[in-house]
Amino acid sequence: MPSNPQAFTGRDFARRMASFYASLFVALGVHLPFLPVWFAARGLDAQTIGVVLAMPMILRLFAIPLATRLADRRGALRTVILVAALAALLGFGALGFVTSPLAIATLYASAATAFMLLFVLSDVYALRGLAPHRRAYGPVRLWGSAAFIVANLMAGYLLDIIAARDLIWLVVAALALCVTAALALPPLAAPPLLASSDTPPGRRLLGDPTFIAVATAASLIQGSHAVYYGFSTIDWQAAGFGGGTIGLLWALGVLAEIVLFALSARLPAAFSPSILIILGGVGALVRWIAMALDPPGALLPMLQCLHGLSFGATHLGTLAFIARAAPAGLAATAQGYVAVVSGVVIAAATGLSGLLYGRFGAAAYGAMGLVAGAGLIAALCAHRMQGARG
Repeated sequence: MPSNPQAFTGRDFARRMASFYASLFVALGVHLPFLPVWFAARGLDAQTIGVVLAMPMILRLFAIPLATRLADRRGALRTVILVAALAALLGFGALGFVTSPLAIATLYASAATAFMLLFVLSDVYALRGLAPHRRAYGPVRLWGSAAFIVANLMAGYLLDIIAARDLIWLVVAALALCVTAALALPPLAAPPLLASSDTPPGRRLLGDPTFIAVATAASLIQGSHAVYYGFSTIDWQAAGFGGGTIGLLWALGVLAEIVLFALSARLPAAFSPSILIILGGVGALVRWIAMALDPPGALLPMLQCLHGLSFGATHLGTLAFIARAAPAGLAATAQGYVAVVSGVVIAAATGLSGLLYGRFGAAAYGAMGLVAGAGLIAALCAHRMQGARG
């Protein structure tokens, strides 16, 4: 593989990056909807599952800032991605051999933290590699979403065939593909040197009220997915849906996300980062209030399509804002700051979701509607501050 970043064309970089996203989201497509089922098969109750799912979200508050700062200072994005992918593979592999709740929680916390780090750094890596070639992020990232759909469908049908205790090996197999794809990622040119200043650029970013508002909005809106990510599969199983139907419901939500990513390069300039986040907040608010009202099965496909807004628009808006606001050479650090805020919100929402779902069932989505509403308010504040700047 060529070691010179200039030896790679924009098409070659986009193809390799799309392959990495595909492998990463195959693993996510099995992990996200079906690992709670594996936890339940290991004897963990809803409250314990919520706590176990929240633990890596707390751990990443410390791991992500360290890793992103290292990646920026050393220009080592690709290296950190490789190390994280290997750590996730080894961690989930070891998880398949333990049975005690304490061992499960400990191994999952470390393995899932490494796994989460891949999402933070891969977006920064993609944006940095695509920019010199004037290629859009959305059409590359959509291959990850497409792979997520395939993984959802496959895992959904396998859920009706294989024992729930064996689902962990699907995650391990997908992570092995992820390590292979990470090895094929091309090197990037060194990031620009940071200009000297009395105030460190990272500290200036933390002092920007618009950045704080965007980070808060994105974290609250994404955090409002906690009940959906943690318990929708279990809830739909209890309602009598088969694994194939559940996989199709998850896939439909991501299909809406893919459509948005595919069209992202053609969106009018009026769809600024803050407007996209506002749309994400509105989509999440409507979605979770409707889910809390125990909608009939016929409405679930339409509600799942709101994932294109609640996740997709929020994600695109956040990344676009970071690309514009982050000082040169600090994109990974800025993404790390957002990930820290998200980690606090998502950890709290995930831990709370276990308690709420265990006591109230699907009505727990109502609390997520409140979280999404708070995110929408923060997004409106960010938009107003951006407008004040002109």
